Amino acid sequence: MIKAVIFDMDGVIIDSEPLHQKIEVKMFSDLGISVPFEVHCTFVGTTTRNMCEILKKRYNLSQSVDELVHMKDERYIDYLRRNENNDVLPVPGVLDLIRELRGRGVKLAIGSSAPVREIELVMDIFNIRQYFAAVASGEEVPKSKPAPDTFLLAAKKLGVRPEECIVIEDSDNGVRAAQNAGMKCVAFRNPKTKPQDLSFADVVVDDMKKISWELLESL
Repeated sequence: MIKAVIFDMDGVIIDSEPLHQKIEVKMFSDLGISVPFEVHCTFVGTTTRNMCEILKKRYNLSQSVDELVHMKDERYIDYLRRNENNDVLPVPGVLDLIRELRGRGVKLAIGSSAPVREIELVMDIFNIRQYFAAVASGEEVPKSKPAPDTFLLAAKKLGVRPEECIVIEDSDNGVRAAQNAGMKCVAFRNPKTKPQDLSFADVVVDDMKKISWELLESL
């Protein structure tokens, strides 16, 4: 029986992939490195720290990993707060889904690779903090997605077993993390997210509005 739904955040709640891409490309340029598109795609769904560790090693950067993480996080937080281009938007349909599930008494959590303060900022921007009983961040666990740690922490905070959870994800790393956690997974193929292999998901949809309680209950 499904008792909880765990939402990824980037690309599932906030339509953020174009924002991350814009900020990261500018950051790569400022660092004087050229990151191939195929490599950039592999960072979707992982922590900023994981990305920065790979960049430092691959490009022999002089900055420390902590400095690189700080650079990316501060630029992104600042972009969200300023929202000068009015492009900090929720994924169409997701807010209605969150309200519907909570109205049915389903426990909700966010399980994201993003830092806690980014998750909290997004919840406040969209006024959805009250719907979530727990938040699990990639910075709270030893291993980033595709390891199951983030989702297992979310389940623990909710007080439910992994097999009682369904994850909603949009990335290869996230789908694999859900699978590794022993959870069902609905994958949302976000048209603005870099190409991802979602074939490991139980269901793949191309529109958030296609995800309903009836669909989740059928898994």
